[in-house]
Amino acid sequence: MKIASAQINSTVGEISHNLEEHYQMIDLASQHDVDLIIFPEMSLTGYCREEAADLIMTEHSKELDLLKQKSTQENIIIVVGAPVSLGNKIYIGSFILQPSGQVKIYTKQFLHEGEDLFYQSSFEHNPQLEVQNEKISFAICADIENELHPQNAFELKSSLYLPSIFYSKNGIRGGLEKLAKYAETFSLNILMSNFSGELWNVEAGGESCFINNKGELLEKLPTDERGLLVIEKDGDEWRSEPLFIQ
Repeated sequence: MKIASAQINSTVGEISHNLEEHYQMIDLASQHDVDLIIFPEMSLTGYCREEAADLIMTEHSKELDLLKQKSTQENIIIVVGAPVSLGNKIYIGSFILQPSGQVKIYTKQFLHEGEDLFYQSSFEHNPQLEVQNEKISFAICADIENELHPQNAFELKSSLYLPSIFYSKNGIRGGLEKLAKYAETFSLNILMSNFSGELWNVEAGGESCFINNKGELLEKLPTDERGLLVIEKDGDEWRSEPLFIQ
């Protein structure tokens, strides 16, 4: 089983450009037989607040069409983010695109200060996946600021915890420390995806990483590089490999 974390540089509102970034990473992942790839928070639109109402998507949005096709053709689960419209409310969400054509939606549970002016919080949309006997839980950014979130993943008997985040260079160190603590406390293998480059007038922190369920940071990508961090299960252990766009 192989899972990949994509570290990309999205531009707010430039969805066509951002999709090209996604296609590149998915093609690279497919070349290495990856079963699931996860992207950062609001990867399709870039992290946004005021622009959210103009950039919302549903599971039927045309922007997802080619991603769905790639999921089916390459037999890969693709997890991408955007402002999501559900029942006339807007959430920060992840679309989980599956090779069968089924789409599941995860919505951010804990919001950063100020996000509540533009988005709703919801605990109702919290799907788990089971892939090759591994139970997977998802998270988005500020979810990892609240210990109740990874604790819930533990109580659901998840073995893998996949946060999609947007942390700055100033904040990423603290984020990694929290994830290492959760990994050890709740026996979770954690694969995190963050942005590189500038976004929302902030330098993203990068350092997309893999932390095993002993709390050991096994691999992280450089702050400013675009690429993939691929993890593969070998017996009872996981090993990791960074891959970069040439």
